[in-house]
Parts: sequence; C-alpha cells; structure tokens
Amino acid sequence: MKQKLVIGTRGSRLALVQADMVKTGLLQSIEDLEVETRIYKTKGDKILDSPLSAIGDKGLFIRELEDALLSGEIDLAVHSMKDMPTELPGGLIIGAVLPRGESRDAFVSRDGRKLDEFGQNDVIATSSLRRKAQILSLGRGISIIDIRGNVDTRLGKLDSGYCSGLVLAGAGLLRSGFEHRITELLDDSRFPPAVCQGIICLETRAGYNHTLGLLQNINDPQTLLSAGAERAFLHFLEGGCQVPIGCRTRLENGFFIMDGAIWNLEGTQSIRKTISVKAETAGEAEAAAEKLASEILAEGGGEILHGIR
Repeated sequence: MKQKLVIGTRGSRLALVQADMVKTGLLQSIEDLEVETRIYKTKGDKILDSPLSAIGDKGLFIRELEDALLSGEIDLAVHSMKDMPTELPGGLIIGAVLPRGESRDAFVSRDGRKLDEFGQNDVIATSSLRRKAQILSLGRGISIIDIRGNVDTRLGKLDSGYCSGLVLAGAGLLRSGFEHRITELLDDSRFPPAVCQGIICLETRAGYNHTLGLLQNINDPQTLLSAGAERAFLHFLEGGCQVPIGCRTRLENGFFIMDGAIWNLEGTQSIRKTISVKAETAGEAEAAAEKLASEILAEGGGEILHGIR
C-alpha cells in the first residue's frame, strides 16, 4: 500500500515551484509514496494595497497553512523560511529544510543599469524596510516606493513604468524562471539579506513521527544549522517585518561565521558586527548568533530599535 502525504502551499508561481521541489524530492527518495498538493490563499496574498509593515507581522503568509496543519487537513506546509515568525504555534515545528538556494538580493532595472548607477531621478520599488534602509544608506537621493504582489506582478509594474528599479530575493527570480531579468545580484557584504533568505522550509506537526521520518530524506543538515542560528539572531533582536535587520552565515573549515546588521528606517544609522567561532552543533551556532545580537544591541542597536518602535 502506498504511503500518502498532503502538502499545503500558497498559490503563487514561486510557491508552487517550491512545493513541486519538495514533492519531487520526496518522490525521488521514497518508494511507494503518493503526494497531493493543496493550495491556500493567505491574508498576505489578499491584502495587496498596503505595505507589509502596516498590516501585520510575518505570519501574514503562513497562518492559513498553519491552521490547515493543526486541523489535520495537510501533513506539511511549504514556506519560504524568511516569511516564518521566530515563534511557531504550539504543536508545530520545522520538520526539514531543503539545501539553501541563492541568498542574495537581486536588482532588476528597466534599462540595464546597476544599482550603483542609480541616483536622484530614479525610483526603486521594494516591500522590505531592510532593503529600503540599505538603499537610503547609499545617500544618493533615490526615491523609494512600496510594491506588493508576486514576482510576476512586480516585474509587470516595473515594465509599465511604475518604477525604474526593483529589489527582490534572487532565489525567487531564479526559481520562477526569471533569471534573465536579473541585472545584478547584490554583494551580500554590502547588502546583507533577510534572515533565512533562499531557504525552503517544511512545517509539520510536532510528534508526527511518521511524517518527520519521511522528511529526513530531503533535509539538509548544514542549511538547518544556519537557519536555526539566523532565527536565533532575529529572535534575540526581536525583529520582524517592521525592523530592518539582515544577516549572512557561512560554514568554513569548521568555523561558523555570521555577519549581522541593523539599520534605522532612514538608513542614516547602522550597526554591523561579525562573529566567527568553532561550531559543530546547532546549539553552538545559535549561541554564537545570540552573542552577536547582544553585541549589536550594546553598541547602539538597542537605541535604533527603540527609535523604530
């Protein structure tokens, strides 16, 4: 008898591609498995006329999927991990992550110019306070406007003249088949990405050992270690969609390296720090991330957070 798993996902082009990546991985690694995909529309998909920072936290894109998990309608939900709050509802856990994709932001311009060629007469659209702060920090007088919608919608708005440039997650463009639209991938040492950007995670019910066991066939331990540390960094800073926070992590020769940064909303202030430690376990990496966050708070990050709130 075939085993069956029911996957829940949002209905955007990118979400469906990511759900299919999970489905394909499971089917290739597990014999006699049947996988069904169910599509849900989240609050974040329905409200498209307001900035994300004005309508709620990161749960905007996942709550309906979590409700379906808790009710037993689905066995696992596929998310872009950067959309996940650092605290999950009781009874739910991150069961696995796929190997990390492109973590950097991508810049897309209408005329092929790179970001460093943009100036006072240009308009860049983004839905992220972090990206807005990073662009404003360049001090070139670039105008920033909000933009909502899926990847296809945002590219369409760029083409119609809504803006002269866009900043999007590179992974989203690559997975959606829009790699030809990328003008440049932004240097992540200058423009640290969102926490867990480029990571696809699978949320499931705690204690649901059968599903957890199946998910280990596609789980990537190194990505999971980095994801846990980045989420610990964000949680320590109590950040979310409303706070411009970025970080990047690497594992090099047994060392766990994290660069973390926070900006004020105007991009005129920032605190950046790096930590490098020997870390072979998730607990060691998360402890290092929390230490980095505490150093950022002590060196002025706390005042920036207070000013934002």
